[in-house]
Amino acid sequence: MNVQLDDVVQYWMNLDNEKSTHLNPLIGTDIVLSWTGRIFCINCGKSIKKTFGQGFCYNCFTESAAAAPCIINPEQCEAHLGKGRDPDWEERNHNQPHYVYLAQTATIKVGVTRETQVPSRWIDQGAWRAVPIAYVPYRQLAGRIEVELKQYLSDRTDWRKMLRGENGDEDIRAMRDMVLSFLPNDLSEFSVGDAELVEINYPIETYPEKISTVKLEDLKGDAAKLTGIRGQYLYLDEKKVINLRKYSGYEVELN
Repeated sequence: MNVQLDDVVQYWMNLDNEKSTHLNPLIGTDIVLSWTGRIFCINCGKSIKKTFGQGFCYNCFTESAAAAPCIINPEQCEAHLGKGRDPDWEERNHNQPHYVYLAQTATIKVGVTRETQVPSRWIDQGAWRAVPIAYVPYRQLAGRIEVELKQYLSDRTDWRKMLRGENGDEDIRAMRDMVLSFLPNDLSEFSVGDAELVEINYPIETYPEKISTVKLEDLKGDAAKLTGIRGQYLYLDEKKVINLRKYSGYEVELN
């Protein structure tokens, strides 16, 4: 889903390259989300039986720069050295300014994203507050800072607590000041201790006390009420949630 930061986050579902559907107006109505049984690689477009990573065929997962190991482990990135699976792609996407940030759901986590992905990266993770803590010229440096800070903070989101609306009450500004004091001298020069804190509101009125995940293939074309959206999850009939990011490349119909 594409997102836009507003008073309440706005969501669009991409059904194909030419059509997207604004989901916010559909909240509170019955929708039918059904899988046609077809899957296409998000990189090369080839028809496939299963996906690897987040929507790739096996060849693209093992060969494409968009699925390189430094996507998950940015400290391994070699874009600034002119290297990588596809040096031109790396130059456009990874040898570019990046932020290291703190994002808060139930707890505070540390993360890395390209400058152009702020604030959509934070929204995709379901964060209700986020703040940049370092600004660097290329991805590998951001990864090095993240590695340092993962000694003190997680780099994972507790998605179950996030979907139940368990927003942590830790002081994210105080956490920023504390973790930045842990950086070695050669990395502390990239810190941004006065960056603006961003607060994010999601289109969901009431959070369920319990949630259950559903698979796209189990929906079987049945109608369900869209009751909210957070991160890349849809809430269906209040307590059911489905992670749409998991189904990147799946051909679906929305009615």
